[in-house]
Amino acid sequence: MIPYWFLWTFFFLGVLLSQRQRAPEWQPPLNYQQYRGGLSSTDGPGLSIIAVIGLIGMTLMIGLRYDVGGDWETYEFMFKRAGFRTLDETLLRSDPGYEFLNWLGQQVGAEMWLVNLVCGAITVWGLAALVRREPNPWLSLLLAVPYLIVVVAMGYTRQAAALGFLMLGLATLLRTDSLPRFIFWIGLAALFHKSVVVCLPMVAFLGNRRKIVDIALLATAGLGLYTLLLQDSVEALVRNYIGARYSSSGAAIRISMSLLPGIIFLIYRKRFGFSEIEEKLWRNFSLVAIASTVALAVSPSSTAVDRVALYLLPIQVVVLARIPGTLLQRGLGTFLVAAYSAAVLFTWLTFGTYSDHWIPYRTWLDA
Repeated sequence: MIPYWFLWTFFFLGVLLSQRQRAPEWQPPLNYQQYRGGLSSTDGPGLSIIAVIGLIGMTLMIGLRYDVGGDWETYEFMFKRAGFRTLDETLLRSDPGYEFLNWLGQQVGAEMWLVNLVCGAITVWGLAALVRREPNPWLSLLLAVPYLIVVVAMGYTRQAAALGFLMLGLATLLRTDSLPRFIFWIGLAALFHKSVVVCLPMVAFLGNRRKIVDIALLATAGLGLYTLLLQDSVEALVRNYIGARYSSSGAAIRISMSLLPGIIFLIYRKRFGFSEIEEKLWRNFSLVAIASTVALAVSPSSTAVDRVALYLLPIQVVVLARIPGTLLQRGLGTFLVAAYSAAVLFTWLTFGTYSDHWIPYRTWLDA
């Protein structure tokens, strides 16, 4: 457990040090309607050199792990199998982006660490892009460590890469209000895990475009991605997730982790100082979190809902990190949010059903 706690402690110390360097208290604009931008995605403090070093260390920890994660044997089999395929055969496989990395690793004589390192870099890149202009990026990164990094990035390699591209798309959308650019990132994400296409409707009607334009763009993108990537896999996906009635242990807890910031946002959204487009985006995420909770209660497969709900993780690192200085006094709020992050990590490592696949943490140097 020590390496995971070391990673958490690094970013916790960053939170403490950043508090000393900041102004006594940050408050959102008093007249939100007049100051439509709120704290925009270009007004935050950015990432310090120390934070970047921490992100590099985070990437190496994800990429150089060995026999860590519940699906390690499955990914290992996929890597070995890629060595017997041609490039054409590889690109026709399910999740061709991930399959291509496996094929490339085999061609250059590397091991799985190369694939994991690239996917880990994508995940961390997306996370950094999303939080770098938040008012407290260190706290956002700390919130990401227990679940987004330790559990998802070190366990669900393909979906973690898709999540990384999704966060890159969200960061681009918030900065430029460019829906085509967001669709581009979703297209890359779908090459690693097709399920990410469910995120397309979540960004509808955010900007100043006419609604018909958003509908046309998203419908065209959705149809194109479906035809290219999903059409031949729908039957298998329905059979594997819905028909088999797969159940994910702890799905309700994981979804509630996104439901909590979603409810907080819906109640206090005007106090967080989000820009107009940010407020609409996190409103959509919050509503989907509520819908996921309902779906979990009625769906025959909690695994299907659980996997889709992983794409809601960005709301945790954005909304919860804004509680200090808005809903709570900065010092108390920071302490409570950090304590929540520590509790999530402790609970997962100590009581998680499959946490034994993460313990002990090993690297390729130990193999």
